[in-house]
Amino acid sequence: YPANDHRICFIGDSMTQGTSDPTCLGWPGRVSAAAWAKGYALTAHNLGIRGDTSQGVAARWQAESAVRLQAECHKYLVFSFGANDMTPQGDGLRVAVVQSVALFTRIVSEAQALYPTVVLGPFPVGEAAQDARILDLCPLYAEHAQALGVPYLPVARLLLDSALWRADVAASDGCHPGAAGYQRVADQVLAWPAWWFNTSTTS
Repeated sequence: YPANDHRICFIGDSMTQGTSDPTCLGWPGRVSAAAWAKGYALTAHNLGIRGDTSQGVAARWQAESAVRLQAECHKYLVFSFGANDMTPQGDGLRVAVVQSVALFTRIVSEAQALYPTVVLGPFPVGEAAQDARILDLCPLYAEHAQALGVPYLPVARLLLDSALWRADVAASDGCHPGAAGYQRVADQVLAWPAWWFNTSTTS
């Protein structure tokens, strides 16, 4: 198959989908465009769903990625989820922490057995109590990713510490950023040593 045929699935929630970005690129569109600029012929599939939890991702990622990665090509998976798990529901959360971590471990373990896989941790959502739970969840995810040998980028703390991110979310819908915030995430991914498309294909 063509050596420069690269296909990637971004699987996650509204922060993967790029909700509230007036350019409709989100961070996946931006890092994909950067890959093209480096010489990679990349087909990018955004499989983000607003409101999706680890349960939702676990139920769909294999079928959704398999139909998009059927061709003979270089194949990659990027996951980012968990924030919606920490949304209050009834007397608890949409997905309990123990179950969320178990689902994360299962998803990432199965994914990396199939394709090169990386994970961005759950994003902050602009609500203080939920963001605190997300910050607590992040190192649990990170620990299991490390045990599996899967690169993990802990974005929640990076973004909560970013004045640009907080201002962009405040100027948007209070939960999601606009173009500037998604660019901030893209910059983090592009500076990540684990990212596959950091070097030029001609270098």
